[in-house]
Amino acid sequence: MSPNKIVKTDAEWRAQLTEFEFEVLRNAATERPWTGEHIDEKRDGVFQCRACSAQIFVSGTKFDSHCGWPSFYDADPEAVTLHEDLSHGMVRTEVRCASCESHLGHVFPDAPQTPTGDRYCINSVSLVFVEVSEQA
Repeated sequence: MSPNKIVKTDAEWRAQLTEFEFEVLRNAATERPWTGEHIDEKRDGVFQCRACSAQIFVSGTKFDSHCGWPSFYDADPEAVTLHEDLSHGMVRTEVRCASCESHLGHVFPDAPQTPTGDRYCINSVSLVFVEVSEQA
């Protein structure tokens, strides 16, 4: 196990997160499209994991994919892990926080307009935005 891994019991996560945050981050639920707080976020900054504050995305990789969830074309490769997801009768690639294993969303290879061709489709509730000026 990595020395940077965050391991908590469900009770500890429930004490830290709201019920909805727990369902998304720990049980891989999904927020409804077009309801998340970060869909239209355009300020300079970083997006951190809501559960552990690990930096996952920088604002320069965010783009409008018109899918109903915040989309990014790249993630810090050491900040995420990718896992095959066969739920709901689909084959997808789940994105989890590498530090705490929280569910963030999914990544799809369907964004040819981006430098990577990838679309990280992420639940807003999985992220906290920190504006550049707040990072000092």
